[in-house]
Amino acid sequence: MSETAEMIHEDALPGQECALEPKPDWQPRYPGSGRLRGKVAVITGADSGIGRAVAALYAREGADIAILYLCEHDDAAKTANIVHGEGRVALTLAGDVGDKRFCDSAIARVIEKFGRIDVLVNNAGEQHPDKDITDITEAQLRRTFQTNIFGMFFLTQAARPHLKKGAAIVNCTSVTMYQGSKELLDYSSTKGAITAFTRSLSENLVGEGIRVNAVAPGPIWTPLNPMGGASPEKLAHFGENTPMGRPGQPNEVAPAFLFLACEDASYMSGQVLHPNGGTVVNG
Repeated sequence: MSETAEMIHEDALPGQECALEPKPDWQPRYPGSGRLRGKVAVITGADSGIGRAVAALYAREGADIAILYLCEHDDAAKTANIVHGEGRVALTLAGDVGDKRFCDSAIARVIEKFGRIDVLVNNAGEQHPDKDITDITEAQLRRTFQTNIFGMFFLTQAARPHLKKGAAIVNCTSVTMYQGSKELLDYSSTKGAITAFTRSLSENLVGEGIRVNAVAPGPIWTPLNPMGGASPEKLAHFGENTPMGRPGQPNEVAPAFLFLACEDASYMSGQVLHPNGGTVVNG
């Protein structure tokens, strides 16, 4: 485990799904239809939350899965078992996506194991609540950007030589990019960068037949918020401010990632989908 991973782990992030109550719903809701049959998907933050739900759904649709995660080994093993249960192959890779060396080595391992990459899901992220901008330390600011946006650059750079015509990249941005969040100034800023990255990378790669899109979830019940990513006051009413009046579940977000990864979205690139409980944003 890297020093960075140890530091974040001691800060209770990213948090263990196995310790969370109630447990998030990750289970795919429908039988698979082979929409990713024969594909290989790399998913960051796939040990828990949205990443786990995406891994489970992709596996049900026929993909083998590379599970990239920071340090929650029990959760990653659970996700791998879910993938195996769908009859697919799982590869677990622990490390910090904010470290370019890890991204390079992880992609090399994926190619060694599977020989190809068809879908790259940049989902890993972290957040730290602060009521005042002066409370955000330089270390926190650098760390949040390192994970949330630098990691996307590093992993995409490593994967790019292996992405062929028909490949798809799906990035995870957030409703906070569109609405803002008074307690998540640095996190929201990274999500704005991710949306711009998605649109710009789409313009860069669309001529090569590689589609780049994003998903902007609203409040979703994952380890991210209850294990240090939200203040106690916000957590007490988590998701109540959405038009649906509740937080979403990971398996309500995963289908957006599936749609953007498969041929159903063959005429979409540079776009953002919004599973956010009915909040209307310009997107």
